[in-house]
Amino acid sequence: MKNLKIDDNTESQKTLWTHKEFEDQLRNIGRVRYHDNCRFHHLLHSGMLNKGQVQAWSINRYYYQINISIKDSALMSRIKNPELRRKWIHRILDHDGRKDDEGGIERWYKLTDGLDLDRNYVKSTDGILPATRFAVDAYVTFVREKSILEGVTSSLTELFAPKIHKERISGMLENYSFINDETMAYFKKRVDQATDDADFVLNYALKNAVTRDQQEAVCNALKFKTDVLWVMQDALYQAYVYGSIPPGAYVPEDFNDRYIDNK
Repeated sequence: MKNLKIDDNTESQKTLWTHKEFEDQLRNIGRVRYHDNCRFHHLLHSGMLNKGQVQAWSINRYYYQINISIKDSALMSRIKNPELRRKWIHRILDHDGRKDDEGGIERWYKLTDGLDLDRNYVKSTDGILPATRFAVDAYVTFVREKSILEGVTSSLTELFAPKIHKERISGMLENYSFINDETMAYFKKRVDQATDDADFVLNYALKNAVTRDQQEAVCNALKFKTDVLWVMQDALYQAYVYGSIPPGAYVPEDFNDRYIDNK
């Protein structure tokens, strides 16, 4: 009988990354794949969109915002560690609100109200793009069905969120007459919240991904989440910059005056 050749690339032969190597892998994913690299993001922050296009962005992003607590609740329902549950529940409260804090969803309404959007229409989510619905629903399903480690660490996009929030605040305040401090309330609050949340999840990943296979699963969870955010940006560009709005999606009043980027 012939001796079987051992494949040096099998999981048993993989070398565990050091904490620094692992963190470098994660940060490089964000550097390459985070949606601050998307064209729609640059148009939004540089003042190259009109009000209708910004309205469309706020409506579609709202669907993502209201599903954050849903995906976190789905994750918590499977967490058996009380300490992790106690830590994770604050994310739900950050978005849904506390007795003395209106929460992220209410602050998002300050944006959509300030953009002269009917709040009932925003809440209905009737005008969101199909790609937005598919992407966000896929994110909720991912967190509900994958391992606790993957569900937790899919939130590692928060490592890169403070930078994009700061760019959004300064860029939109500077470039749009219809944006003010009140409408930017959500992002101003999230700068510190996202920093704290990211620190926790990064430390969780470094502590709990104890095999190379688990480290790679964390990387893939982060890649999946960046794909979700990227798809949403691409769909907005296709619909509201290129001009291909799918049936049933929100059509701004100034759609005919849209900016089309042909570069």
